[in-house]
Amino acid sequence: MSTLSEIILKGGAGSFVDCKVDRAFAHDGTGIQALVALRGLGDVKPACPEKVSVIYDHIAPANNTTTANLQHELREFSKQAGFCFHDIGDGICHQIMSEGVCLPGEVVVGADSHSCTLGAFGAFATGVGASDMAAIWASGETWFKVPETIEINLDGDFRQFCEPKDLALTYVKKLGMDGATYKALEFTGEGAVNVPMDGRLTLCNMAIETGAKTGLFYPDAVTKEYLAGFGHSIKTAKPEECSYEKTVDIDIGDLEPVLAVPHRVDTVEPVTRYSGTPLDQVFLGTCTNGRYEDLKRFADIVRGRKVSVRTIVVPASRAVLMQALKTGVLSDIIDAGCSIGTPGCGPCLGAHMGVLGEGEVGLSTANRNFKNRMGVGAEYYLCSPSTAAASAVRGEITSPEEFA
Repeated sequence: MSTLSEIILKGGAGSFVDCKVDRAFAHDGTGIQALVALRGLGDVKPACPEKVSVIYDHIAPANNTTTANLQHELREFSKQAGFCFHDIGDGICHQIMSEGVCLPGEVVVGADSHSCTLGAFGAFATGVGASDMAAIWASGETWFKVPETIEINLDGDFRQFCEPKDLALTYVKKLGMDGATYKALEFTGEGAVNVPMDGRLTLCNMAIETGAKTGLFYPDAVTKEYLAGFGHSIKTAKPEECSYEKTVDIDIGDLEPVLAVPHRVDTVEPVTRYSGTPLDQVFLGTCTNGRYEDLKRFADIVRGRKVSVRTIVVPASRAVLMQALKTGVLSDIIDAGCSIGTPGCGPCLGAHMGVLGEGEVGLSTANRNFKNRMGVGAEYYLCSPSTAAASAVRGEITSPEEFA
């Protein structure tokens, strides 16, 4: 019997397979590099332009003339090639692809390491380099070595103020930053049913932080209901009796709010251990925690209060922004004194919109806290939206459980 990755890729672990690509996407940073590589192949036309998306999210809007010129070049090519093009303000590539585009059983490749996010739908989704993306544009195909699979067996349910981000940081700690290199992670068990779609996207997003090729959930009733909202009817699936490389057991009910402390994602500690640490900035957003449910969790704590440290909130997409606007969540966040950025990656990659200064300390809902990533000489802690909200109100690291 087979793992989900083996079923989708149609090969046993360790074998090499050629695959037609169902969805391919790149952003403003990697897309221009892919275009340069494509031109290096000669006068080649994209094989399946209708399957390709180019989404501006990393430095969008452009921060200087050089960036603007490169974006102009890729924008014009994308339109001429017939790609599905998303300009500034539409949102983060992984989020846009999660809004009714990617489906269970598909092979999805993105020119960004966090493309594994889309495994939440039961797709085999992974990141590739820009030159690989150029070859995929040209041929519509690629190849993989089918990965071995590690099972993340979940039990229990979330208690108040413990969120999927706390679960994500917990499994990253258990595996370590290279503990699943070129493996697939499959999230199974009765507890997996209790993880909502936004949480599944968060969990699969951070699979790459263990070195994994991808992270996957089996498409179930949660998947079916979510995709029905976008007009898709899907078949559900259950794990087969298969051979996992190993199993990591986690009881979700045992979790507590946690942080990844500088400068490693797998150095994870209880929030309470760092309570009182002064902060210079709090950031809510990114492909890990910029979805509507994340903004709502944040708003539920800051509503009727004021933040006491500069706080930046960047919705993951235009749809997220509009939902937050219509439900009043955005007003709650603005009333609390937060700054709102254009939907996209925001300061996550350290290019604009909130990079920290030397010696400053930040708290972020992003997926990486590598040294110098979001500001040379700064320190960044990673956390859940509720921990970010509680800490923004206090101006220091604070457990959201104090707001119960």
